This record gives sequence, structure tokens and C-alpha cells, in this order.
Amino acid sequence: MPKAHIQTPDGAKITIEGEVTEIAAIVNQIQSSTASVRNRKVTKAIRQQRDQKKRESASTRVVNLKEEGFFDAPKSLAAVVTELEKSGYLYPVTSLSGVMLGLVQKRLLTRIKKDGVWVYGKR
Repeated sequence: MPKAHIQTPDGAKITIEGEVTEIAAIVNQIQSSTASVRNRKVTKAIRQQRDQKKRESASTRVVNLKEEGFFDAPKSLAAVVTELEKSGYLYPVTSLSGVMLGLVQKRLLTRIKKDGVWVYGKR
């Protein structure tokens, strides 16, 4: 009786003994299942990359503005909101004020009161 020795990509060793048609059918099943596992892994990796892009926080986006030179001159909170809106990121001023204060506390930005309004600049 013919035998087949198979080692799967995850390291499992399989020995099959039987008719040629039976062995061929089992080999085809194993190959199709490992191919679907590979496809799922690729799909999962793509999904993780897409989700990572979605998870970018408001503070990360504000820091990106800083790195682009947006805060070279002091900017009001309204100006920051408007700049983020230009990129398609919509944040209410009430949400962004806490983010900006956190960045000031982390010493990534500075803030000063100018004409009764807090303005933010680079440190």
C-alpha cells in the first residue's frame, strides 16, 4: 500500500497509508486548509494595519501638526480645530481643549494667554 509523509507549515508530521486516490484527496484537503489559514493571516495583518491607522488619536494628530511647523507661531484652539478639519478630522472644541492641555502638561506644547485667549505654541 502507498504511503505519503507530509509536514505542514506549522511543523506537524503526517503519515498517510492507503490507496493512491485516497492519499491524493487527503493531500488536497491539507493543502487547501493551509492555504486558507495563510489567507486568513494575510487578511488579519491587513485589517490590523487598517485599524492602526484608525486608532490615531487626537493628540497624535496635534503632535503631527507641531512637527509640520503649524505651531511656529502661537495658535488659538479654534485655529487648531480649523486646521484639523482641513485634514478631515472633526473634533469639537470641548474635546480638543483637554487634549491640548495634556500636551502642555507633557511639555510638548506651551500655552500663554494673549488678549484673554489661550494660545498654543511649540516648546
